[in-house]
Amino acid sequence: MTRRAAVLGTGQTHHRTRRTDVSMAGLCREAVDRALADAATDWSQIDAVVLGKAPDLFEGVMMPELFLADAIGAAGKPLLRVHTAGSVGGATANVATSLIRAGVHRRVLAVAFEKQSESNAMWALSIQPPFSAPITAGAGGYFAPHLRAYIRRFDVPGHIGALVAVKDRRNGALNPYAHLRQPDITLDSVRQSPMLWDPVRYDETCPSSDGACAIVLGDQQAAEASERQVAWIRATAMRTEPTSFAGKDHVNPRAGAEAARALWEAAGIKNPIDEVDVAELYVPFSWFEPMWLENVGFAEPGHGWKLVEAGETRIGGRLPVNPSGGVLCSNPIGASGLLRFAEAAMQVMGRAGEHQVAGARTALGHAYGGGSQFFNMWVVGRQP
Repeated sequence: MTRRAAVLGTGQTHHRTRRTDVSMAGLCREAVDRALADAATDWSQIDAVVLGKAPDLFEGVMMPELFLADAIGAAGKPLLRVHTAGSVGGATANVATSLIRAGVHRRVLAVAFEKQSESNAMWALSIQPPFSAPITAGAGGYFAPHLRAYIRRFDVPGHIGALVAVKDRRNGALNPYAHLRQPDITLDSVRQSPMLWDPVRYDETCPSSDGACAIVLGDQQAAEASERQVAWIRATAMRTEPTSFAGKDHVNPRAGAEAARALWEAAGIKNPIDEVDVAELYVPFSWFEPMWLENVGFAEPGHGWKLVEAGETRIGGRLPVNPSGGVLCSNPIGASGLLRFAEAAMQVMGRAGEHQVAGARTALGHAYGGGSQFFNMWVVGRQP
């Protein structure tokens, strides 16, 4: 029998280029303390901890979960480490959810973090493991050809990426935890910023952030005992495919599309664009928004950019996307996916502050990682 699970509370750090005021342990604890307070619970009620982060080379510390156990309240409790590249934050939430749905635990703490300032992600991505293609251009250089393929395939106007960047950065200005907060950014200023990897300009790419996120999840009994609105987890989905294989479609990855179809079916959602009130999509480069709108089923292939151009993905539009500012405003890689899941929960709980979408009752959290090979998603709602 599958049991119900819900988000009881969320917490995150202030995201910055360098958080020199705290150690990795202090960074995690900042998010955890806020999540426990938001859930109106304490360490004694947490049965297990699930920790996620991106590759250890991003900080140069191997298996950091071991020395972090005390700080994240895992001493003497079950502790799981999750790793699915950039999607790891989403995977962390989904694994934690599975422990509750399986009846293994009543309350689980999910934590994810990254402290990129203590190492170099570009260097970490440039190593050459045996039998693997080198990625010496970093993430931007790797994904830029896929974005160009999307533009060519559907004859997409060149200003669409800038529209997304303006929207997300202005949304981020409403989020007190966001790394980049640019209320005065304009379409012209984005299009005049330096080209990094055609078609991605400087203002269309994510920052490198230090930060952490935490979520307290509970079973039905814990959720019903909460005096505050919870976010019921209606469905989760995880799918994986190889980085490269004959016939792989980098514009519309099969794993992402299949994960979305499984998610909507499990949640009982027939028409996502009409039944979902807000979406937190993993958009590290602005051009991914229209691509992922199509991949997860909000738009038919070739029509995602039209939603963007029509302003339908703004706060107040038909489907607000990334009202928090998203990955374009804060990118502590290991935590970026969990932030998408947490922000989706905050929307349906009515706790998103200035970037709250009015009347949000159903929300999508989305994360992808690796070479568009790992996909994690969940749908949360005000009702089970």
